[in-house]
Amino acid sequence: MGFSGFGKKARTFDLDAMFEQTRRTAVERSRKILEAREREKEDQAEKEFRCLQPDSPASASSAIGAESTLTPRDAACSESEDSSDEELTGPSVQSQTSARGQNEDTDDDDDEEFIGPPLPPGFKDSDDDHDDDDIQEEDNNPVKKIPDSHEITLQHGTKTVSALGLDPSGARLVTGGYDYDVKFWDFAGMDASLQAFRSLQPCECHQIKSLQYSSTGDVILVVSGNSQAKVLDRDGFPVMECIKGDQYIVDMTNTKGHTAMLNSGCWHPKVKEEFLTCSNDGTVRTWDVNNEKKHKGVFKPRSVQGKRVIPTTCTYSRDGKLIAAGCQDGSIQIWDKNMSVHTKFHCRQAHAPGTDTSCLTFSYDGTALASRGGDDTLKIWDIRQFKKPLNSAERLSSFFPMTDCCFSPDDKILVTGTSVKKGGGCGKLFFFDRETFQKLYEIDVTNASVVRCLWHPKLNQIMVGTGNGLAKVYYDPIKSQRGAKLCVVKTKRKERQAETLTQDYIITPHALPMFREPRQRSTRKQLEKDRLDPLKSHKPEPPVAGPGRGGRVGTHGGTLSSYIVKNIALDKTDDSNPREAILRHAKEAEENPYWVAPAYAKTQPKTVFAEVEQEEDETDKPEWKKRKI
Repeated sequence: MGFSGFGKKARTFDLDAMFEQTRRTAVERSRKILEAREREKEDQAEKEFRCLQPDSPASASSAIGAESTLTPRDAACSESEDSSDEELTGPSVQSQTSARGQNEDTDDDDDEEFIGPPLPPGFKDSDDDHDDDDIQEEDNNPVKKIPDSHEITLQHGTKTVSALGLDPSGARLVTGGYDYDVKFWDFAGMDASLQAFRSLQPCECHQIKSLQYSSTGDVILVVSGNSQAKVLDRDGFPVMECIKGDQYIVDMTNTKGHTAMLNSGCWHPKVKEEFLTCSNDGTVRTWDVNNEKKHKGVFKPRSVQGKRVIPTTCTYSRDGKLIAAGCQDGSIQIWDKNMSVHTKFHCRQAHAPGTDTSCLTFSYDGTALASRGGDDTLKIWDIRQFKKPLNSAERLSSFFPMTDCCFSPDDKILVTGTSVKKGGGCGKLFFFDRETFQKLYEIDVTNASVVRCLWHPKLNQIMVGTGNGLAKVYYDPIKSQRGAKLCVVKTKRKERQAETLTQDYIITPHALPMFREPRQRSTRKQLEKDRLDPLKSHKPEPPVAGPGRGGRVGTHGGTLSSYIVKNIALDKTDDSNPREAILRHAKEAEENPYWVAPAYAKTQPKTVFAEVEQEEDETDKPEWKKRKI
């Protein structure tokens, strides 16, 4: 609760004015003390004078005579005393001090409720007047309560940000998307570069549907496209994974878990170990973190004919006593948490049949329920009269099965986002008055769809997830607390340059010469010597490109693969007659024998070569003698 619950507002003080007031008070008290002492002396002198005066007329005449016999100096002194007494006019000093004391008492009574020393005279607290005026203006105009003066953009990826989660204290933000990634953002640890401190894929190749911190903020519920929800701790390490049910059992009550793709999930607002999931198997199940082998409870939504219907979204009421689910047949069904058989409230035609109700959320006072439908509508319901919506807004396009809505912290504004096609404009964030459902305000977020929105009550900041991989945070430096304000004021950290690895040199002055390492010399002098050496400073010739130049044959490439490809492309087939190729050198070998012929001149018989026969024309042969191809 803090100090805000005592009804008193902290005051600001001017120290200089306080010191001046203290000095004046001290001077005033000193003057009063001196005046009181002088009055006492005067009263005592007057009493002594009255005692000395006789009552007889003779004494009076003698006094007159004595007065007549006064010296001129004494007469002048007596005249000065009389004139000084005549100058004192108006009320007495005692009456003035008493009146001043009464005024101070009344002032003290008026300022009894303020803590600290009294304020200087004429001091006027103008801040209080301005604050009161601002509060009255904000009460009259709810648009001024929307924190949208500043924004920061967090780059999650390139695909849709389909899940947002913020812990109760507002210190960490977690985002998930269609790229299977879950990223963790720490506002207190980030600088102006706005980089996530951790990224992971907890569900492998499944899109992230929902992310939410528990009521204590120590664990995170991850709902993805598979049939098993996961629970992670604050740093992303797994805590538990729900069991998968038997898909061959017809009655879903008898299975231990979900058997089809999950659609949504949320934590219990009061019990930190319990959470809720809904799936395409037609069930809504409650789970306990400490028991991952089986669900805690099963709720089965039914259509008008009593058939199974798929729930697309689910949520708890603010007190955790009710469980609500939006179904594909357009109905909204609400159960008592302790009675899973029959619904406590239901509305069959809440939204158009065949559309996915993408979000259900209860108001903070627990009496109203807002629903975001796949039929491009936003409706608000009173659960005490659940047959007909209180208000409805239409033409709010929604292309995603997780487009959500939320209430403002003061429960007076309802927020939702709209979807747009690629190149079809900007996705917007709309703000509606809860009572009249009049559109109060809109924000052009980006040139993509607005999928997720979250208005945190402690930070008073709005988080938005978009269809192009961005997560935006809207805040106001005055109205908002912490959150994005912590990281925007920090400068970017300088990147550390790669450290060069140098060989360590160990100095051993008393080692033997054979074990002593050579002393390191300056590399600059050695480089200068190498530059003068023609061999070391010779620049290698670059590979020849093109047909060739300078006596060097050009190559098509310097790699082995290019050489092989070039040789494969060459045509090396020889169509000449091998007999003719050999006999081409017969005449030269006979006239000028050198190697073989002299050694076999006496023993080698005369070579006889077959004469070339002319090919017979096969056209004259009978049909059965012709060569068959």
